[in-house]
Amino acid sequence: MRVAAIYDIHGNLPALEAVLDEILQEGADIVVVGGDVVPGPMCRGVMERLLSLEMPVRFIHGNCEREMFAVVTDSGTGNLPDQYRSTLRWVSQELGPGYRKLMAGWPLTSTIEVEGLGNVQFCHATPRDDNEVFTRLTAEERLLPVFEGVDASMVVCGHSHMQFDRTVGKVRVVNAGSVGMPFGEPGAYWLSLGPNVQLRRTSYDLASAAERIRATSYPLAEDFAANDVLKPPSEEEMLKVFSAYDRAL
Repeated sequence: MRVAAIYDIHGNLPALEAVLDEILQEGADIVVVGGDVVPGPMCRGVMERLLSLEMPVRFIHGNCEREMFAVVTDSGTGNLPDQYRSTLRWVSQELGPGYRKLMAGWPLTSTIEVEGLGNVQFCHATPRDDNEVFTRLTAEERLLPVFEGVDASMVVCGHSHMQFDRTVGKVRVVNAGSVGMPFGEPGAYWLSLGPNVQLRRTSYDLASAAERIRATSYPLAEDFAANDVLKPPSEEEMLKVFSAYDRAL
């Protein structure tokens, strides 16, 4: 079994299209979508494209899907900024009831036996929580309790939008990076798994993508085009930001 792992698409359809072109050219047995399909400018188009693939696609939910449903049901959203809540409501309306029902059934984790790698557990952030943040710099002693009891040789995660490949205890932990909102050099980041681990970055036409995004009615379209596609934050900058989360593990 060979797996393509694509995480944190965030409605960036042009980036997804470029990644899927490579996946289809190179071949994969299954695509794992690791959460945070939303929010973003073209979430409906992203879902349509993923569900049209002529290969198995396995979805898990991310914190943003959970937060979207919390906004829709008006539960547990007290700490979310007003702008973020209104954006999630816009995305929910764009998706419609059919896609929302489908997304509501996505599990927190999924495990697949991958050629050359053994059992691989896919989660959004950590196996126990969809919103915990850690990076390649997080001290191992802080992470040992997080991955204690994991019954897999490898865990694939996302959430922090930065790729890494490290070991925590006896578990290899690989971050797929972000297809649609990377932190670092512009492009679309993903993983090819089996029989080895390949940290991938796919280039695509950023200027054209930015124009397509600006043409949507997404409330944050201009900000997304400028600051998530054309000139995303640097990895160094975001590692400093996320260092504060290490203390919460």
